[in-house]
Formats: sequence, C-alpha cells, structure tokens
Amino acid sequence: MKLPRLTVWLVIAAILLFTILMLYPQQIGVAVFKVSLVATAGVVGYYLDRSIFPYARPDGYLAEIPLNRYKAVKGQQEADFRVNDGYHLVFALAMIRRAVIVGFAMLAVGLGA
Repeated sequence: MKLPRLTVWLVIAAILLFTILMLYPQQIGVAVFKVSLVATAGVVGYYLDRSIFPYARPDGYLAEIPLNRYKAVKGQQEADFRVNDGYHLVFALAMIRRAVIVGFAMLAVGLGA
C-alpha cells in the first residue's frame, strides 16, 4: 500500500509540534498563528497573481486535460499535461511567475511576523 503524498512531512511536522508542546507549551499558540499567517499569505499571493495577470494563467497554455492523467499507459512517453505547440517557454515562465509571486508573498509575511 502506497502512502498518500507528503505523509512523511506531515509526520515530521507532528513530531516537531509535539516537541514544542513538551518543551514550551506556552508557544503552541504562537506557532499555530505563524503557520496560519504563512498559509494565508500563500493564498493571497495566488489570488494576487490571478488578479494581476488574468489573461496569462498557466493552464491557458495547455492543449487538453487527458482523462487518464495518473494512469500509466504502456509505451506512452508523454507528460501528464500537453502544452500547445510553440508555447512551452511561455507556459514555463507563467508557472515560474506564479511561484515567485506566491513565494515572495509568503516570505514577506514570514519575515514581517
């Protein structure tokens, strides 16, 4: 049986939270507050990107969404999502742009909090 994605990181986070609880129980509220601030900043960064670049969404450059995306087809050598011909660089830049905006929003809140 295969574990769900990021299960190892969930266990590591739980162990660290338990360690904080044992060593400094008064700091649990602060830790939860900071995590919620950074998570909220990620969501705000995502919607900031969507509002600044409404016509340059990364999924707009995809050719189609195949039905068997996560099912391995024998002999198939394609990616999960096909990008329209000639738009590979634009698609990559749109993905990087979104990641940078979300990352900097999270960094700004993380450094300021």
